[in-house]
Amino acid sequence: MLNFKFTIISVAILSLLSMYSHADIYKYVDKHGRVILTDKPKHSGYKQLVKTWKGWEEAKVPKNFDWVKNQKKFDPTIRSVAKIYKLPHTLLHAVITAESSYNPNAISKAGAVGLMQLMPETAKQYGVSNRRDPKQSIYGGTRYLRYLAKLFNNDLALMLAAYNAGEGAVKKYGNKIPPYKETRNYVNKVIKYYKKYRISMS
Repeated sequence: MLNFKFTIISVAILSLLSMYSHADIYKYVDKHGRVILTDKPKHSGYKQLVKTWKGWEEAKVPKNFDWVKNQKKFDPTIRSVAKIYKLPHTLLHAVITAESSYNPNAISKAGAVGLMQLMPETAKQYGVSNRRDPKQSIYGGTRYLRYLAKLFNNDLALMLAAYNAGEGAVKKYGNKIPPYKETRNYVNKVIKYYKKYRISMS
């Protein structure tokens, strides 16, 4: 009987996860043991889920990591750098949210590091000596976005596609978003955050 209930709950959760397949998913277990899944976390108690070869798991972040607190902490720097490079600060926030969830020590499977997930070559090109340094990462990532904005005539979707897959991939497909599921999901995700932050961040 217990196994049967567990199976039903598991199937229900998997069904809900499939509904959020193109968005960040967060899980919260309340004091009654109820599991709440959403793409719009209301507080830092929600844990982001990531899809691995083992299935859906909680994203590995430092103990007691508070992304909401970090968002507020880095906001002044983000606004300042955005002003220098003439990009919307809400766009930088959107990219950082999608890339690292404001974790300066985040490392991707491909080897990208920091708030804006810079690869070694990109970091070197834009003067970043320590990719884990929040300020350096924000400066480097923003300079790269500024370059991509000029390269792709301020086409936001192409800028983001290039940031994710590389400018060469975008050019290879005739200045269109490459047909990579990860890249297309990434572009949609960042634009979604961007629209959200344009409303919530004045």
